[in-house]
Amino acid sequence: MRLLFLGDIVGSAGREAVVRAVPALRAELGLDYVVANGENCSGGKGLIPRHADELFAAGIDVITGGNHTFQYRELYPYLESTRGITRPLNYPPGAPGRGVAECGDLVVINLIGRSFMPADYDDPFRAVDTILAGMSPNRFIVVDFHAEATSEKQAMGWHLDGRATLVVGTHTHVPTADCRLLRHGTAYCTDAGMCGARDSVIGDDIQAVLSRFLTQMPTRLTPAEGRPAVINGVFVEADDLTRRATRIERLDREIC
Repeated sequence: MRLLFLGDIVGSAGREAVVRAVPALRAELGLDYVVANGENCSGGKGLIPRHADELFAAGIDVITGGNHTFQYRELYPYLESTRGITRPLNYPPGAPGRGVAECGDLVVINLIGRSFMPADYDDPFRAVDTILAGMSPNRFIVVDFHAEATSEKQAMGWHLDGRATLVVGTHTHVPTADCRLLRHGTAYCTDAGMCGARDSVIGDDIQAVLSRFLTQMPTRLTPAEGRPAVINGVFVEADDLTRRATRIERLDREIC
């Protein structure tokens, strides 16, 4: 099994780069699945159904979410009706949508962290334990852990070592250089990075971010636009029999 996981897609620059690049990447890498975090797709925060449809049409199999998933109310019924899209599993009961998506023999679990995050969520460790306990065996399992703290992400990697094919972090938009195979066959990376404008501050307009830091005044942050764009992600291979990862590598491309 060959899988590509793409980091947070930010604004139109990231969305257009992904739509352009994914079909070619599927052919180049012989991909079976593409998973991407889409919680920043629309205007830099949130996701609207039209943009989700564009990603699916480009060849993305599953779209994951995070703390901005519920930015646009028009997405709520889409979350309920569309099988290939998730929001974090450990949102409290009553949140629209689901935290798990299935595509063929792939299961994608979406979690959100609690350290330094702006809201109170249920325990992601216990939430993933519960869902895995009721899951049928012999599935490739990918976990997108949308979290701020590197320690919390690393802890989740070790917690799921041998039970997931891939544990990958999202949310910080900065790719980390720690791709590795853990002791019991789980591929791990602390943060996949982002898909968005290269000349930006984590995908946002540089001057808007500088204004906020320099003046400490409320400033509306908008996603940076234009090219070149960057595509950050991880490429994973896994054994078809054991479902354990055999290879993980960073994938970082510029789209001009």
